[in-house]
Amino acid sequence: MARLYTSTSISKFVCIHFHSLRFLFKRKKPPPPGCVAQNNHSCFWRIQNKVLYLPKQLAPRVMSDYIDYGNSDFRNVINSNFVDKSGLLSFLNDNLDTENKFICISRPRRFGKSIAAQMTYSYYDRSCDSSKLFEGLEITKNPHYKTHLNKYPTIYIDWNRFANIPKNKILNEAQKCFVADLKDSYPFLQEQESFAAALAEINKKTGDRFILIIDEWDMLVRDVEQDVQDEYVNFLRAMFKSNNAKKIFLLVYMTGILSIIKIKTQSALNNFVEYSVVDPGNTAKYYGFTEKEVVTLCKENDMDFELMKHAYDGYIIGSEKSIFNPFSVMQSILKRSYNSFWPKTASFMAIETYLHTDADNVRTKIIEMMSGGTEVIEPASFRNDIKNIETSDDVMTLLVHLGYLSYEPETQRVRIPNTEVAIEFKNAVSVAGWGELSKSVGASLRLLDDTINLKKEKIARAFDDYHFEASSLLEFNDENSMRCAIILAYYAAKPFYKIFHELPSGKGFADMVFIPLPKSQRPAIVVELKYDKSADSAIDQIKRKNYPASLKGFSKQIILCGINYNKSTSKHEVVMEVIEGER
Repeated sequence: MARLYTSTSISKFVCIHFHSLRFLFKRKKPPPPGCVAQNNHSCFWRIQNKVLYLPKQLAPRVMSDYIDYGNSDFRNVINSNFVDKSGLLSFLNDNLDTENKFICISRPRRFGKSIAAQMTYSYYDRSCDSSKLFEGLEITKNPHYKTHLNKYPTIYIDWNRFANIPKNKILNEAQKCFVADLKDSYPFLQEQESFAAALAEINKKTGDRFILIIDEWDMLVRDVEQDVQDEYVNFLRAMFKSNNAKKIFLLVYMTGILSIIKIKTQSALNNFVEYSVVDPGNTAKYYGFTEKEVVTLCKENDMDFELMKHAYDGYIIGSEKSIFNPFSVMQSILKRSYNSFWPKTASFMAIETYLHTDADNVRTKIIEMMSGGTEVIEPASFRNDIKNIETSDDVMTLLVHLGYLSYEPETQRVRIPNTEVAIEFKNAVSVAGWGELSKSVGASLRLLDDTINLKKEKIARAFDDYHFEASSLLEFNDENSMRCAIILAYYAAKPFYKIFHELPSGKGFADMVFIPLPKSQRPAIVVELKYDKSADSAIDQIKRKNYPASLKGFSKQIILCGINYNKSTSKHEVVMEVIEGER
């Protein structure tokens, strides 16, 4: 038996009977006519010290799992509703074979990391011709586009493929798969268990240098036992911090949810350049959809941009101030609705789990953000390790990496980005064990219905409960706790309304304004709050300063709601009126 080596089709080997061979050539003898060599490889049979070259058409192709397996994954992406992010390849080309060639990208789940990895693989993989797939894309405008197109031995590792294996066995099983795959392409490879050693041997004997793409790099540092995490970190360090790493790799491109874990205060892989959701550098626009891209998608697919923006916008990533959740946008187009999609890809327990860490501070900050506010955090102190969450800053920074909060680098403030995430916080707080406040947030939709139906007494008693619970949980003065209580009380309105606080309107600023979303039949609502005065004075201020002026054209009806808190009785008074709007 002998092995057939070919890189003209995809560098794979098959076994055939030796007796079917008719021609033997010495090792360095050139191939006969018709045998095409590509990427410094040839089609040959290796039999001890002799080589038999075969014509290209006689070199069978055996599908690989990790190296040289073609562009079919990216072809599926291109055939879908594809948004061109190929400018990322120009960025990678600029870092190819430089001091900055070890790259780690971290973004929330379903933010386009895997699609970008598949695109990157299809661009560099030597085994295929991807030129037609990239026709018309941004990368083709780059003068170095063809220099790197399908030129390199490229390896793609997606750790999710091993998700069903016990965590403490994944690393050993995975390395066996990687080495076996390499041996198919490089039959001289000695039997061994180390992926890093296998790559080093290939590089030494052939001079081949690899592009390595690792998707979900952090799967073995999230939610695993410490010994599993330690073994994995040591595996990565042996691979990328060895003396051979610069010779072996032209580029290493890793993606995940978390940045590289810190040991004490230093990155475990400090030769990597990291581009995170907190500090994305010039990669900000390549993950998630920009507002311009979503406008185009909405026009092409006859979707309402304002509804899309309300549901899925709100992420600030570096210089990009309006990033949409790409998974939810695509699901919205596919299903022709503006429902909550992204949170369904993971349990809201991802939030609830951390609400009890540094409980008082976390609870205060969460309630403030659910009330429409922002909170200052210090993300640099986070060790990128889910198992070591100790402070409220750790919790907030983790929630930024997970996609539940948006981070503004200029102010270091975080906030809840959009409606679908706001709903997830409501679900988490509803089961968080925060006393009556958890129940009240869960019952918020009923309060909204009571408001639309003008049930003043029910509304007043509900506000009594909300205000009491907010005051007992937050170290705020009474005015601020009242404001938080009212906002939390109407938390369920977020999927149906744009909610504004201190909205410039008429001759002043309305405390709260609820503008119904497009195509909604719900009334607009103006809320004015008073402290130790009267609800009538609140209604009078709404009319005197003409707050409803900004709502003309949004709704057929406008509900005016005046709320006063009586400090001596700890009770709320509610006065409501309905006026005609225009639509």
